[in-house]
Amino acid sequence: MDRKRNLLLAVLLFMGFLAGCSGNENSAQAEKTEDGKVVVDFWTFWGSETRRPIIEKIIANFNESQDDIHVKHTFLPWGDIWTKNLASVAAGNPADVIINDINTVSQRAENQQVEDLSQYIDESFEKQFYPHLWETVVYQDKTYAVPFNTDTRLLFYNKAAFKEAGLDPEAPPQTWEELEEYAKKLDVKTGNQYERIGFYPLWGSIGASSWMTNADDGKGFIENGKLAIDTPRKAEALHWLLGWKERLGEKTVQTYQAEFGSEQSNPFIAGKVAMWVDIGTFYTQIRDYGQDLEFGVAPLPSFDEDSGHWAEGGGFVAEIPKGADHPEEAMEFIKYLTGPEGQKYWAMKNFDNVANIEAAEAVASELTGDEQMVYQATVENLQQTKMFPVPVEYPDYHSRINPVVDNILLGKISPEEGLKKAESDVSKLKRE
Repeated sequence: MDRKRNLLLAVLLFMGFLAGCSGNENSAQAEKTEDGKVVVDFWTFWGSETRRPIIEKIIANFNESQDDIHVKHTFLPWGDIWTKNLASVAAGNPADVIINDINTVSQRAENQQVEDLSQYIDESFEKQFYPHLWETVVYQDKTYAVPFNTDTRLLFYNKAAFKEAGLDPEAPPQTWEELEEYAKKLDVKTGNQYERIGFYPLWGSIGASSWMTNADDGKGFIENGKLAIDTPRKAEALHWLLGWKERLGEKTVQTYQAEFGSEQSNPFIAGKVAMWVDIGTFYTQIRDYGQDLEFGVAPLPSFDEDSGHWAEGGGFVAEIPKGADHPEEAMEFIKYLTGPEGQKYWAMKNFDNVANIEAAEAVASELTGDEQMVYQATVENLQQTKMFPVPVEYPDYHSRINPVVDNILLGKISPEEGLKKAESDVSKLKRE
């Protein structure tokens, strides 16, 4: 019986070995096209009617440009893509290329969830990109991603409203003091009802942290590994924000916010707010829904005459998940995706800020009219835009700061008390 059992076990093991070989062979064949091209699986969250055709055209252009690699686009919804990416890395079957958040590259590098790309990159390649974006993809002197796109905040202002208020439409406010003066002149009020509000600093694509950065000479909450949360300038910025709500009245602010909805009813486009902070792509809403709107753009007003027009930025990178099957081929595609040709096409079709300097400047020079005015302003504004990558020492610091700032703005705690508490809470998170 033992001999029969051993013989049966040997047969089963041999059959399993053959099945495994067959599976590996099929898998290897599946990773190549019929004409022998290596298939690179590229994951993105760009599935809209606008963006999907654009990224797929870039992919098609790359596929047609060479004979060795075929890129396949896999769309995954926003929110799902990064959860599935981490699961696939853990399971050992990740994508070859993925679009990921620019400010958390170091976290993934620290956790060994992304490939080191240093061997594929030289100094000439690095110089293609804006320095403040490149800094986000380097961790412990190694490169783990390549910047793809970014954004920056501008002040959009209604020129017709400026003229009506007796303000020069070619001279937007330069400082916070001027911003307040202009806003009061731009307010239009009938009785207790505002027909138009000059400005409110927390409307648009901006939050309290951006104003704190602007006030504090461009400093974020963590600078060079040191906490910079509880600072006099950041406290002053929060007092300033509270002053706007006090002047307009909380009921007015809430009533206006309740009307915010689709692009068609945007209060700036509708003429109900005279100045508005947003990213460059906000122009596309003006183009589509505010054809008669005469507007201008400017950098964010500075805290005072001696400080900078600091803005906060974000964006996305292209990276190779840890354990990807085809890193060399994946990197060839990333070089095209982030190179001048791919970046220019993306920027022109999406009216989006890209990381490649040559591409960004080419788009700024080729556009015309209002498109050129806004895009050129965003490109120039990248020089005074700060990125705030999440440091590995404080991986979850936003979750400790944001609730405190919310309570400050609700009047539940003073700016000084709140910032002191936030800095204390974040200090306890530090990983050695």
